[in-house]
This record gives sequence, structure tokens and C-alpha cells, in this order.
Amino acid sequence: MINKERIVEQFIKYVQIDSETKNEKAFAEFILKELKDLGLDAHMDNAGEKVGSNAGNVIAKLSGTKDVEAILFSCHMDTVSPGNGIKPIIKEEVIYSDGTTILGGDNKAGIAAIVEAIRVIKENNIEHGPVEIAFSIFEEGGLFGAKNLDYSKLKAKKAFVLDSGGEPGEIVIKGPAQDKIDVKILGKPAHAGVCPEQGISAIQVASEAISNMKLLRIDEETTANIGSINGGGATNIVCPEIIIKAEARSLNMEKLDKQSAHMVECFEKAAEKFGARAEIEVTRMYGSFVIEENDEIVHYVKEACNNLGFTSKTAATGGGSDTNVLNGNGIKAVNLGIGERKPHTLEEHLRIEDLVNTSKLVLELIKTAK
Repeated sequence: MINKERIVEQFIKYVQIDSETKNEKAFAEFILKELKDLGLDAHMDNAGEKVGSNAGNVIAKLSGTKDVEAILFSCHMDTVSPGNGIKPIIKEEVIYSDGTTILGGDNKAGIAAIVEAIRVIKENNIEHGPVEIAFSIFEEGGLFGAKNLDYSKLKAKKAFVLDSGGEPGEIVIKGPAQDKIDVKILGKPAHAGVCPEQGISAIQVASEAISNMKLLRIDEETTANIGSINGGGATNIVCPEIIIKAEARSLNMEKLDKQSAHMVECFEKAAEKFGARAEIEVTRMYGSFVIEENDEIVHYVKEACNNLGFTSKTAATGGGSDTNVLNGNGIKAVNLGIGERKPHTLEEHLRIEDLVNTSKLVLELIKTAK
């Protein structure tokens, strides 16, 4: 029942509406009107005012025709950059950008799949339970839209986030917590050619710290990374200050605490060794989530996949998503594979088959809700 031509047309339309992070207004207003035209009770909240975006989260509800529990579908509306002026191209049943921008399948493929499923339900008068939708802003870079969603407005206790790179049928049941680590190293300037011994090089301090640090893959549950180092200027000045941005992630909260503490200690010891100062701030961006293999929500998705002839499997991810935040707010959520391929790159692409199958799965989950 999913209309292949229509869903492709809708997706193409969606990605051509600019919505880089914090600039989601045009797309948010477009999708809000579309949901209202479909007969949903929809509104935009004021999360944007809290986090510096020019739009809020879009929240919508479809009343049920049968008495079962409400279910929630969630995607984010923002894209990474370069995400303005996207020109989609179809080659051999795969949708690409023209190579100058990302495609925006992360996460507009999920949105297109949900909207198409709702259209099919309305057109065919299919019996269904209550459906709730949350399309968030500012997901990229911190999940800020989901963090500022008014959860008191939602009744659903089960949620399906459509924002993973696996094929339809993949069920992500584990996702890590993340710590953001911001560091400022304060050394002392001096003339690098005349009296370098009077200076303290912030770059040298950082080098000492990082060389003693466990980074990248720590174990099967834990990762850590130095993302950027900025500072310094002329070569004839001992660098007095640099800014470092880093992160640590783990499925295990004890391991995350230990890794973040280790990174902080490396910076502090290096600063002490050279007589510099380290200003360090660690921020818990979001918590981890772990859904058991035998949980009801996992069986629910597997049953829907089986009905459609899809192969289902569970998986863990090293990335964060709105799934983390939903679970942290009392809504049991899994992230579903929708075929996002090479997201955040100019090579991002999406198979039309995956787009159609994702919408089929959304439709089946709505039809079989209990």
C-alpha cells in the first residue's frame, strides 16, 4: 500500500528545504502544515527559544480508532552542514546529492516514511491505535530538541526512533552515554627566539597530556576522542593558550566516569609538570540506554518485521540519538534502521527500497499495536 512514487517525491521535496541545525524554521513550518492537512492535532513547541534555534519541536497526535496504547515515532528535522541548497539525484534506484552537500536522509528519510504511513492509514481507513509524533530540532551536536520536549504532553510509553544506518529490520537496543570535555590550557607567552625559557607552551602541555591518554577504542563498550585543538599564532611567540574539545562515550556508566576522570587527570598532571593551568569542564550530554533482547518492544518490532518478510536483528551503536533522551524520560525507545548510508558526508545516499520498506514497517507497527 505504500506509494513508492509519492514517498520518493516527498523525500526529494523535504531535502530541498534547508534545515541545518538551529535553522529548522522553514522545514518545521512545512511539515507542521502537512501534518495538520492530514488531520493530525499538531503544534510547534517553544524549545527553540531555549536552545537558540529559530523553530521548535513539532509534536503531533493521530487519534486511534481502536482502544490500545499509544505509540510514538520520532525523528529529527535538522541536518548537518553543508546542508543548504541540496540537489538530489536518482541513479539506479539510489538517491544521492550532487556531491556538493550532504543528502539529508539523516533524518528526513524517517520523516518521509512516517508521513507516508499516515497517508496510507487515512486513505484506506485502516484501524489503528493512537499515534504520537515528535520531530525534533537541534539533534545534531547535543540532542537539545529532545532534551527540551515537554514530555507531560505525551502519553506513549513505547517509542520508535527512525534514525539509524542499518537496513529496515535492524533494532538498536544499546546506545552509549557521552561526556563532553572542554579544556583550556593557560601557559605563558615569551619570545620564542630570544627568551623561550621564560615562556610556558600551552601546546607542549597539551601534547604531554594527550600522549599519556588512552584514546579511540578503549574497550568494546567505551571510546574517547580529541576532536579539536585551537590556539597559538606566530611562530616567534611561545603559545600561551589553547582550547581543546574532547569526548568520551560508554555503554557502562562506571567506565565512562573512569575514562573521563582519566582524561582530566592527564591534563591536570601535564599542566602541573610545566607550571601551566588547566581549566576543565566535563558535561554529561546524555545517558546510555540498554533494552533487553527479550523485552516486549523488541518482540513487537520483530513480529512486525516477520509479517513483512524482513530479516530482523538487534544491534548496539556507538552514537547518540534522541533514543537516549526518550529512554531517560521514561519512554522505552529503540532506534530502527532506515538505511542512512554515509551520513554526515558528501557521499551520503539512500536506497529507494530502504525508504519504502521503512514506511512499510512504520505502517505495520501502527496496524499491529496492542
